[in-house]
Amino acid sequence: FSANISTLSYGMTIGWQSPVMPQLQSENPPVGTEPMTDETASWLTAIMCLTAAFVTLTVGTITERFGRKVTGCLAALPVCVSWLLTIFATKHAHLLVARFFSGVGSAMTLYVVPLYVSEISCDRIRGMLGSLLVFILNGGILLSYIIGAVLSFRVFAIVMLAVPFLYLTVFSFVPESPVYLMRRNRPLEAARSLRWLKAGHEPTVRREMLRLRAEAKELYVSGKRIKPSDLIRDRATVRGLIITLGLFGGQQLCGIFAMVSYTETIFRISGSSLTPNTSAIIVGAIQVFGSYLSTSLMERLGRRPLLLISCLGMCTSHYVLGGFCYLQTLRYDVTIFNWIPVVALSVYVIAFNLGMGPGPYVISSEILSRDISSSIITMGLFSVWITAFLVVKFFPSLVGLLGMHGCFLLLGTLCMATFGFVFALIPETKGQPLQTILNRLNGVSRELDIVEKNMPPPEQI
Repeated sequence: FSANISTLSYGMTIGWQSPVMPQLQSENPPVGTEPMTDETASWLTAIMCLTAAFVTLTVGTITERFGRKVTGCLAALPVCVSWLLTIFATKHAHLLVARFFSGVGSAMTLYVVPLYVSEISCDRIRGMLGSLLVFILNGGILLSYIIGAVLSFRVFAIVMLAVPFLYLTVFSFVPESPVYLMRRNRPLEAARSLRWLKAGHEPTVRREMLRLRAEAKELYVSGKRIKPSDLIRDRATVRGLIITLGLFGGQQLCGIFAMVSYTETIFRISGSSLTPNTSAIIVGAIQVFGSYLSTSLMERLGRRPLLLISCLGMCTSHYVLGGFCYLQTLRYDVTIFNWIPVVALSVYVIAFNLGMGPGPYVISSEILSRDISSSIITMGLFSVWITAFLVVKFFPSLVGLLGMHGCFLLLGTLCMATFGFVFALIPETKGQPLQTILNRLNGVSRELDIVEKNMPPPEQI
């Protein structure tokens, strides 16, 4: 939970723009002397995504060199700088620079938090803890919507600044990842870290130390360094690479940025009289509910079923919205069905947060060998940020080219393609040790799996 305070801050950073835009585009804006143009406003999100994409390429090296804990603490610094710039901003350019620093902190958070959580969690609750990331992220977005609706521009920024300071205070007390410590040949510190994480349960500590020693010996005692050819060294690695890139790419191509950006439009075509802030808060609450369901169900139903249900739900929502908008363009009277867009949007948001929201982070942390996970997850996160940038900047142009109905139908088709990808390639990983998963990806005999299943859980040893 301590690590995920950084995720809360990241979610609040994403949600910040929605409630402040009416203020920035008013006749008497809190920053600058003239209302902010739509073009400048679009860059507030786009510059954060573009910055995060390129920072992601370097944060893996920083994490391996200085550790998960140090990198996690460093992630809070650019976020603090961004809110200080926002508090004292007098020009629109100051806000763009602030969002640049937000992008730096966001990239570091989205990389190091899932990595740290996956390395300190046990197999039984690994998926639930991974889903917690998206739940808290959505909670941060909702919190921004609510706070931004009642506070002034600068007071809002001061509240935002308090969150990374809280994170730094709390996270400084947690131990370094024992996986990292063993890789750096620091076994005594790794054992102390495990005792803290496992509440001093010595049988579990001894079991984990044996496993970590074996991994560290295989990966680093020989001085092995990762080369590009290692990404295609065996079947498990190739499949892991394809699955990671496919899931992260599919996550954005399913249209989450577009749906959130067009929330107000969807509420408007439904005939709703709700204000933009109220509409955003409703959608934010639905997102939190969807991610709560995912956190509850990830360890019960498994990863694969939730991903499939998620893709089908999003596909259906897109097609329903596309059909509704198409009937409107044909001048049909759809007044009696004005409730459909809001219901479709609600189903979409729940479906996304049920599977495709947390799924890529959970799956990618479970199917990759420790030595190449950093490189492949970096590639996956880079694709996330670049795709998000392209959607934010060019989706409005696509709406002008295809119409709103055409865009929804296109997104629905992409969701169906993602469903096919998940159905064909994604294995179930719930509660399984890494080596068992790698064996299956490699097509190795399941004899080793049977041994693993017959072993008692750590707490019974």
